[in-house]
Amino acid sequence: MDYEALRFIWWVLIGVLLIGFVVTDGFDMGVASLLKVIGRDNEERRIMINTVAPHWDGNQVWLITAAGALFAAWPTVYAAAFSGFYFAMMLTLFALFLRPIAFEYRSKIDNQQWRDRWDWALTTGSTVPPLIIGVAFGNLLQGVPFHFDDLLRLHYTGSFWALLNPFALLVGVFTVIMFVNHGATWLQMKTEGELLKRAENSSAILGLVAAALFTLAGIWLWLGVDGFHVVGGLDTQADSTIVGKQVEQIANGWFINYQRWPLTWLLPLIGILGFAGSALLSKMRRHALAFVASALAIAGTIVTFGLSMFPFIMPSSTQPNHSLTLWDGTASELTLLIMLVVVLIFVPLILGYTAWGYYVMRGRVSVQHIRDNSHSLY
Repeated sequence: MDYEALRFIWWVLIGVLLIGFVVTDGFDMGVASLLKVIGRDNEERRIMINTVAPHWDGNQVWLITAAGALFAAWPTVYAAAFSGFYFAMMLTLFALFLRPIAFEYRSKIDNQQWRDRWDWALTTGSTVPPLIIGVAFGNLLQGVPFHFDDLLRLHYTGSFWALLNPFALLVGVFTVIMFVNHGATWLQMKTEGELLKRAENSSAILGLVAAALFTLAGIWLWLGVDGFHVVGGLDTQADSTIVGKQVEQIANGWFINYQRWPLTWLLPLIGILGFAGSALLSKMRRHALAFVASALAIAGTIVTFGLSMFPFIMPSSTQPNHSLTLWDGTASELTLLIMLVVVLIFVPLILGYTAWGYYVMRGRVSVQHIRDNSHSLY
């Protein structure tokens, strides 16, 4: 297996990790975001929390694994991203810190005011991360203001507030809606009664909103955002040198791959139809299928993003020639090979016990179950 193939494999694998994160951790973040919206009292909120309680901490490992894989496979990209988005990353981490604390502390004192405060902490800690993640991806599509000097030292020239531009905020709002819709489809499989009806109604609306925002972002990308295109000097087999290639920004640059491979238009179509399908299936009370449709929409969205940017990982708006791609921002060939062997051994094991955990914890959470286990559940 040559260096070029290893680089491409790790581009695919990190995409798979991101899909795993959003499909799994996405539904528990979505549930927590809905906590104060469709949960009318403490019992209903306890039901919502306990639908995700057995899984949320394991689901969050997908994000940690993706960050670790990014550090090991693309160390230059990791350094550039965590330097340029440092404040945003720290804000995301502090929001994520609220989640385990809120899960554990809200039930420690039998006081409504105490629980309300931790419910807001849980909602905030679950809504802020997808918003910031979406804003980050919106900025990647526009290019990030960084460059390297003669000693290959990274210099980021942007600011936190510049990240909050209209297109990036649109992608951020879309990402939040995508997570919340996914949470609503999860609740349809795990709840009963009035709470189930509210989850159905929520997804029936949110799925259509997500489809509309995804379409709007694509139109905006076509009409108002110049994409990046490699015009020469990129050796897919050479060691990572970062500089030496020629890159230009052109109108509709992010659609070149779709023009090159027309069948790839099916990917954004899967995203749009998946979101719309989750709304329709929710109205039809086909709960499991609504969840599957939402998961397919998420996969279609992430793959659409990756294919649009291919081969770029982190384009530079100030020095396009310094943009980082999957061909010149990776670790050594030996590192990628060792990581691949580890993945082939351990990922099937992880998927196996994760699937077993979901199987054991299957079924709906009822009000009576919550009342009967007032001291053993959240």
